[in-house]
Amino acid sequence: MSTSSPEAVKKLLENMQTDLRSLSMECKKKFPPVKEAAESGIVKIKTIAARNTDILAALKENSSEVVQPFLMGCGTKEPKITQLCLAAIQRLMSHEVVSEAAAGNIINMLWQLMENGLEELKLLQTVLVLLTTNTVVHDEVLSKAIVLCFRLHFTKDNITNNTAAATVRQVVTVVFERMVAEDERFKGIVEQPPPVQGNTNRRSVSTLRPSAKDAYMLFQDLCQLVNADAPYWLVGMTEMTRTFGLELLESVLNDFPGVFLQHQEFSFLLKERVCPLVIKLFSPNIKFRQGTSSTTPPAPVEKPYFPICMRLLRVVSVLIKHFYSLLVTECEIFLSLLVKFLDGEKPQWLRAVAVESVHRLCVQPHLLCSFCQSYDMKQHSTKVFRDIVNALGSFIQSLFIVPNGGSTAAVSAPAGGSGSGAQGTAPGGPGTGGGSGTLTTQAAFEYRGTWIPLMTVSVQGSAKATYLEMLDKVEPPSIPEGYAMSVAFSALLDLVRGITSMIERELTAEEERAAEFRETHPEQEWKPEPGAHLVWEEMVNASWCGLLAALSLLLDASTDEAATENILKAEMTMASLCGRLGLVTPRDAFITAICKASLPPHYALTVLSSNSSNLSSKAFSIQGQSVQIISPSSESHQQVVAVGQPLAAQPQGTVVLTAKNIQCMRTLLNLAHCHGAVLGTSWQLVLATLQHLVWILGLKPAVGGALKPGRAVEGPSTVLTTAVMTDLPVISNILSRLFESSQYLDDVSLHHLINALCSLSLEAMEMAYGNNKEPSLFAVAKLLETGLVNMDRIEILWRPLTGHLLEKVCQHPNSRMREWGAEALTALIKAGLAYKHDPPLAQNQRLQLLLLNPLKELSNVLHADIRQKQLECVLQILQSQGDSLGPGWPLVLGVIGAIRNDQGESLIRTAFQCLQLVVTDFLPTMPCTCLQIVVDVAGSFGLQNQELNISLTSIGLLWNISDYFFQRGEAITQELEREEEALQKQAQEKGEALNRPFHPAPPFDCLWLCLYAKLGELCVDPRPAVRKSGGQTLFSTIAAHGTLLQQPTWHIVVWKVLFQLLDCVRTSSTTADKEKIESGGGNILIHHSRDTAEKQWAETWVLTLAGVARIFNTRRYLLQQLGDFFEAWEVLLNHIQSAALSKNNEVSLAALKSFQEILQIVTPVRDSDRAADALAAMGVPPVLIDPLSASGPGRPLVRSDSLVERLTRYNGAELQAPPPGEESALEDSALWWSAWNTWYRTGTESTRPPGGPAEKLAFIPSQPFLTALVQIFPALYQHIKANFSMDDLKKLGVILYGAVSVPISSDASPFILPSYTEATLTSLQEAVLTALDVLQKAICVGPENLQIMYPAIFEQLLLFVEFSCKPPQYGRVETKHVANAKYNQIQLFAPAEWVALNYVPFAERSLEVMVDLYHKTACHKAVITEKVLQNIIKTLRMPLGLKYACPSESTWKLAVSSLLKVLSIGLPVARQHASSGKFDTMWPELANAFEDFLFTKSTPPDNLSIQEFQQNESIDVEVVQLISTEILPFANFIPKDFVAQIMTMLNKGSIHSQAPSFTEAEIDVRMREEFSKVCFETLLQFSFSNKVSTPQEGYISRMALSVLLKRAQDVLRRYVEDERLSGRCPLPRQQVTEIIFVLKAISTLMDSLKKTQPENVDGNTWAQVIALYPTLVECITCSSSEVSAALKEALGPFKDFMQPPVSKVQNGES
Repeated sequence: MSTSSPEAVKKLLENMQTDLRSLSMECKKKFPPVKEAAESGIVKIKTIAARNTDILAALKENSSEVVQPFLMGCGTKEPKITQLCLAAIQRLMSHEVVSEAAAGNIINMLWQLMENGLEELKLLQTVLVLLTTNTVVHDEVLSKAIVLCFRLHFTKDNITNNTAAATVRQVVTVVFERMVAEDERFKGIVEQPPPVQGNTNRRSVSTLRPSAKDAYMLFQDLCQLVNADAPYWLVGMTEMTRTFGLELLESVLNDFPGVFLQHQEFSFLLKERVCPLVIKLFSPNIKFRQGTSSTTPPAPVEKPYFPICMRLLRVVSVLIKHFYSLLVTECEIFLSLLVKFLDGEKPQWLRAVAVESVHRLCVQPHLLCSFCQSYDMKQHSTKVFRDIVNALGSFIQSLFIVPNGGSTAAVSAPAGGSGSGAQGTAPGGPGTGGGSGTLTTQAAFEYRGTWIPLMTVSVQGSAKATYLEMLDKVEPPSIPEGYAMSVAFSALLDLVRGITSMIERELTAEEERAAEFRETHPEQEWKPEPGAHLVWEEMVNASWCGLLAALSLLLDASTDEAATENILKAEMTMASLCGRLGLVTPRDAFITAICKASLPPHYALTVLSSNSSNLSSKAFSIQGQSVQIISPSSESHQQVVAVGQPLAAQPQGTVVLTAKNIQCMRTLLNLAHCHGAVLGTSWQLVLATLQHLVWILGLKPAVGGALKPGRAVEGPSTVLTTAVMTDLPVISNILSRLFESSQYLDDVSLHHLINALCSLSLEAMEMAYGNNKEPSLFAVAKLLETGLVNMDRIEILWRPLTGHLLEKVCQHPNSRMREWGAEALTALIKAGLAYKHDPPLAQNQRLQLLLLNPLKELSNVLHADIRQKQLECVLQILQSQGDSLGPGWPLVLGVIGAIRNDQGESLIRTAFQCLQLVVTDFLPTMPCTCLQIVVDVAGSFGLQNQELNISLTSIGLLWNISDYFFQRGEAITQELEREEEALQKQAQEKGEALNRPFHPAPPFDCLWLCLYAKLGELCVDPRPAVRKSGGQTLFSTIAAHGTLLQQPTWHIVVWKVLFQLLDCVRTSSTTADKEKIESGGGNILIHHSRDTAEKQWAETWVLTLAGVARIFNTRRYLLQQLGDFFEAWEVLLNHIQSAALSKNNEVSLAALKSFQEILQIVTPVRDSDRAADALAAMGVPPVLIDPLSASGPGRPLVRSDSLVERLTRYNGAELQAPPPGEESALEDSALWWSAWNTWYRTGTESTRPPGGPAEKLAFIPSQPFLTALVQIFPALYQHIKANFSMDDLKKLGVILYGAVSVPISSDASPFILPSYTEATLTSLQEAVLTALDVLQKAICVGPENLQIMYPAIFEQLLLFVEFSCKPPQYGRVETKHVANAKYNQIQLFAPAEWVALNYVPFAERSLEVMVDLYHKTACHKAVITEKVLQNIIKTLRMPLGLKYACPSESTWKLAVSSLLKVLSIGLPVARQHASSGKFDTMWPELANAFEDFLFTKSTPPDNLSIQEFQQNESIDVEVVQLISTEILPFANFIPKDFVAQIMTMLNKGSIHSQAPSFTEAEIDVRMREEFSKVCFETLLQFSFSNKVSTPQEGYISRMALSVLLKRAQDVLRRYVEDERLSGRCPLPRQQVTEIIFVLKAISTLMDSLKKTQPENVDGNTWAQVIALYPTLVECITCSSSEVSAALKEALGPFKDFMQPPVSKVQNGES
C-alpha cells in the first residue's frame, strides 16, 4: 500500500496521534513541557487533517512543528521516551513528510544523542531512514549526518562499530545515488559550464548541482582522510582508519564509475587526489625486499602492511577496470607496480595478492586489448601488456626454481632473481604436500624435483580472489603451497581463453561483414579496418613468447590429465589464432611445443629443433630481468604406455611414449583436424611429428592410405600397453579423419598440407637411402588419402601431388618406398578417372589429360616394379574406363608403348596385354587421331627384342589394325578430315606450317603411311622371323588395301616406304655378319642355309625385293600416272641390279625373278622346275623359286609351258594388249631402255671373271641365276629392238659369252649337269641360244638396216662352237673336268670345287644353229662383207684339225657335216663374188681346214672297230668328193695357189694316207685305201680333164701329176737306199707300208693314163712316168714279200710302153 493512499494517510494520522498520546503519557510526570508539546501536536495534526485536502503536503510544510514534540522527547535522554520518539520520527520520515528545516533539527538532536552515547543503533537507523527516504538533507546537514555515522563507527562497541561501518557505506552510496538520480533528471538540459578559473588545486564546486556537490565534497574528504589530512566538509571527524577509507573509496569507484567519467570535477579528483594517494601508499611495498641482508642495515623501511596493500590492490583493480581511459599514465604506473609485486623477492602474501589482481585483469580481455593499444603499440611506452604476460610466466618459473636451504650454488641462476640470496623459507618446496618422491593422485606440477600441488581456485573465466577478499585480516595470512601457482595457472589459461575468444569473435564478425559486403557489392573489394588487426596482432606478438614459455614449462611439469588438457588447449587455441592472424613464427612456435610434447624427451627431430632454436635463443627481458624459455625436462614421472623404435636412418635404441605423449598427440590431431586451414607451413611440423609417432606406435599404411596397427618386421622392440592398444584404432581413425577433413580446407591451406606431406616424404626418402630398412610410408600414404578425399577439386593439388610421387618417390632405390609411391599414384589416377566429376570428364578434356599425365610420366622411371604397377593400372583403367578415355588415349597409348629393351619380359608382356585389349576392344571408341599412335605402339612391340613371340603377335595386330582401317575407312576419313581442318586453322592462326608426318597426303592416307612405315621398320629388325613376318604383312596390306590410297599418296608409298625399306635391307644385307650362328637357344636347330646373319638377311632381301616388284607389277598403271614413275623405275632397277650382283645366290636369283616380274615375263615351267631341284639341293627353300606369277590389273598373263610357245609369242610380239589408252605407257621406251641398261650392267658385272690369282673367295654366280638373267633378254628385246644397235649387240655378246663360261660349284653340278654321256644342254645354254635365236629372227623380219648385225651373231655362235674343243676359262679359277669333281654332298661344308661344264652339246647345238643361219643369210651383203664364211671355216678348222683329239667324237663329225653344208651354200656365193676380192682370204683358210682334217695329227683311239674306221673313212671320202664337185671344176674362178694346195693335198692323200702306228696284223685294214683311191682319181680326173677350157686349168692338171710322180720317185729311191743300208734287218713297218702304197698308186696311175685321151696327157708327164721305171727295177732286190707283190703289179703296165719308136714328124703332127 503506497504511503500516499488515503488509507495510508489515515493510518499515518492515527499512528501519529497515538504516538503523541503515548509521549504525553510518558512525560506526564517528569517532563511536563514535553507533554504539552505533545498535546498541542495532536491538535495541530487534527487541524491539518481537517483543513487540507493534500494532507501529506500540509504535514510536510508544518513538519518542524509536527516533529518538535518528538525532538523534545529525545532531549529527555530517557531511553524509553527516546525510543518512542525515534520510532515516531522514522515513521514521519518514511512518509516523506519531513522538510529540510525539520531534518536539520532532527540531525542536531541525533548528534546530541550520539555525543551522549545513547541509542546508538537506533540513531544509525534513523539517519539511514532520513537519508534514504528523501533528498531534503544537504550540505552541512548531510555532512553532519555522515560524520555522526563515522563517529559511531569508532566506538568501543563492536556491534555499533560494524553497524556504523555498514551505515557509512550505505550513506556514502546514497549520496552518490542521489547524484546519479539528479543527473538523470537534468539529463536533457545542456548547461554551459562556467569557465574554469586558473589551475586551482581545489576545483570550484559552484558549478555543481546540490547532490553532485554533496558527493564531490564527500569524496574529496574521503581522500583527505585516507591521506591522513583534515577533511574540508566532514567537520567533526575525530578519527579515521586508512583501511576503511580505502574500502569506501573502492566501493564508490566501483559502484559509480559514471559519475567520475561524466563530471570533469570528479575526474579531476581521480587524477589529482586518488592516484597520487594510491602511489604514495604503495611505496613501502615497492621498496621492501624480503631477506635483504647486508653488513650495514639499510635505512629503515616501512614494512608492507597487508590490509592496506591488499586494499590498495583492490582500488587499483577498480581504477584500472573503470577509469583506464581517464588514467592512462597512472594505470601504466599501477600495472608496472603490479608486475613488480610478482617478484620473487616480495613476501609470499604480496605475490599471492598481486597474482590474484593480475588474474582479475586476465579475465577482462577487452581491458587487456586496451592496454595493448595504449601502451604496447605506442612508441617510447612501457610494453605493459607484454610485461604482464611475461611476469606471469616468470612468476610461474620462479615457483619451480626454489633454492634449497639458502645455498645459492644449488640454484642455477634462478630466472628473474639476481642470485643475491636465497629466500628465507621455501614454501611449497619438497617435503610439503605429500613428499616429492611418491606420486600422489592429487593434481600437481612437478619439475626437476619441485612438486607443486594444483588447487581449484576459481571457476574458469572469473577471477574469484581469496586473499584480496580478506578484508578482516590484519596480519598477512599464510599462503598454502600451490595456491600462487594455481592462480597464476588459471590466470594464464583465462588470459589465453579471453584473448583468443575475443579476437576470434571479432574475426568471425568481420568475416560475416565481408561476406555481406561481397554479396551486396560483388564488384568491389572488401577492405577491413586495419586498426583492429594491428591491435590483435600486437596482442599476440606481445604475449606469445611469455605464454609459450610458461605453457611449455607447465605442460612439461603437469602430472594431471585435466591440467595437461587445459595447457594443450591453450597452446592449440593460440596456435590457431596466430594462424588466423597470419603470424607464422608464433604459430609455429606453439605448434612446435605441442609437437615436442608429443614425442619422447630429447627425440631427435630436425624440423622441431631447428624451429625452436631460433626461439630459445631469444631471452625475453622483463623490466631488466631475463626470462628464458625452459626446455622441457624428461624426468617427469609419467606413465609409460608404449615403447618403440625411433624413425631414424641409423638404427638406435628404443624410445618410450607416455600417456602424456599420447594426449599431446591427440591434441595435435585435433589441431590439425579443426584448424587445418590456418596451419599453413606448420603442417610440416605437425605431420613430421605425427609421422614419427605413427612410426613409434607401429602403424602401417593399408589400402587407400589409412594407417592401421601392424608390426614391422624390424620392430620386435615395440611394446604397447593395453591402454594404448585400445587407443590405437581410435588414433588411426582420427588420423584418417584428419586427412578426410582436408576436403573442407581452402585451396591455399590444402596446398600447404600437400607441400608439407611432400617435404615429409622427401625426408623419409632421405632416410631410406642406402639401406633396405622398412621406410616410413606415412607421408606417401597420407598424400594418397588427401588426394582421394579431394577429388572434387583434384586439379589444384594434382600437379604437386603427382609431381612429388613421380619424381621422387617412384624413383627411390628402396623398393618398398617405390612400391608405395606407385601404389599411391596409380590409386589416385584410377580414383580420379572413376570419380563423377562435374562437368564429367568426357566434357572436361583438360582435367582428363591432367589425370592421365602422371601415368605417362611413370614411363620415365627405370625401375621394373614401378612400370609393372603402371601397366597394371593401365590394364585396370582400360577394363573399367576404356570406353570413356576419349582425349586421354594418346597418353594411355604412350604408356603402353613406352617399352624399352632393357625392361624384363614380364613388363613387356603386361604392356602387350594392354595393347591387345586396345586393339581388340577399343579401336572404335578412340578418336581417330589416336589410331596412328596405336600403330606406333604396336610397331614398338614388334621392335622390342625381349620376347620374339610378342614381336610376331604385334605384327599380327598391325594386320588387324589395317583391317579395321579398311572396314571403317569412310568414318575414319571423315573424322580425320574434320580434325585436319581444325589443325589447319590453328596453324594458320599461328602462322606456322602444319606439322604432321607425310604432310601433304590426306590424313587417312597418312594413317596408312604410318602403318606402312612401321611395318617397314619391322622389315629391318635384327631378328629374321620378325623381318619375315613384317615383310609379308607389309606387302599383304599394301596389296589388300592399297586401293584405298589416293593417287598422290602412292608417291610417298613408293619413295618413303618401299624404297627406303629396300635401301635399309640392302645396307644391312651387305654389311651382315658372315660368322656362323651357333644353333639358337635350347634345341632349335638352324638350317645350314640360314646359319649366318648374312644368309638370314638374304632371305629378307629376297622377300622385300619380291614384294616391291610385285607392287610395281600389280599397280603399274596407277604408278605410271605419277610424275616421277621413271625415276622410281630407275631406282627399283638399281635395287634389282644391286641384289642381282650381291654375292648370294639366293638373293641374286630372286632379284632376277623380280626383274622378270616387273618386265611382266613369266618363267617357263621347265626352267624353274629344274632350278628348283638344284636350289633345293643347295638348301634354298622352294618358296623363293616359285615363278612369281602375280598378274597386273587387266593383264592375265598366260603361263606358257614350252620354249617353243614362248618363242612364238615373242616372235609374233604377241604381248597381251594392255587396257585401251595405256599402250604408250607400257611401251614407254625409256623404261625399257632403262631396264636394258640394268640388265646389261647386271650381266656384265655378274659374268666378269674374277681378276688376280685364283682368289679363294671369288664369288661365282649360280647357273639358275645366269639362266634367269639370260632368259630375261628375249622379252626385254621385244621392247627395245627398234633402237637395238650393234653396240648393244656386242654388249649382249659379251654377257652371253661370260654367262656360258661360268663354272658350276661341284655341290650343285649333279643337279644341273647331265651325266657326261648324255648330250643335252643346260637350261642356261638353252637360254643363250634362245636369246640369239630371238635376235636373228627379229633381224630376219626387221628392216634392212638390221642385217648388219648378222655377222655379229655368227661371231657369237662361232665363239660358242669353239667351246667344243677349247672350253672357256673363267678368270683364273681352276676348274676340274666334270668327271673328276668330288661330289662333296656328304661333307656339306667342305670348300666347293668348281666344275667346268660339258660344253660339247652346247657347241654342237650352236654349230647347228649357225649352219641354219648361214643357210638363210649366205647371200646377205653384210655376211659377205664381213667374211663370215671365212670365220666359219677358221672356227671349224679347230675341231676338224683335232679330229680324234676332240673332247667328243661327235664334234668333228658334226663339224665336217656342217662344213660341207656351209660350203655347199657358201662356195657358189664366193665364186660369184670372186672378182670383188671379198673372199680372197678365205681360200687359204679353207685349204688349211681341208689339210688339217684329212691329214690329222691325232691318232684314232685304240678301241676303234673296223666298221667305225670305215665309217670315218667314208667321211674323208665325202670331203674329197666335195672338192671334186664344188671346187676343182671351177678352178678358173679360184686362186691358183689354192688349187695348187688342193692338188698337193690330193696328191698327199693318194699316197701318204695311212696312220703310222698300226700293227702288222691290221695293216690291210688300216690303210685308207678307199680314200687314197678317191684322192688319186680326183687328182687324175683333174689332171687329164678333156675340157681344157682355160690354159689355167691345164696347168692345174699338169701341176697335179708332176707333183704326184715326183713324190713316187722320192719314196722309191729312199726305200731302195734304206733297204740297202739296213742289210739283214727289216725296215720299219710304216716305211714298208708307204712303199707298198706308192707302188699301188703307180699302178693306179698307169691305169688312169691308159684310160685318158692321149692328147690330154702332157709329154712331160710321160717322160716322168717312164723315168720311174729304172727306180722300180731297183726295188726288185727287196726282201719283203708284200713289197714284191705290189712291185709286180706296178711293173706290169709298163708293157704298153714297149713299142718301137716312130718318127718325130708325121703329117705335120707331133
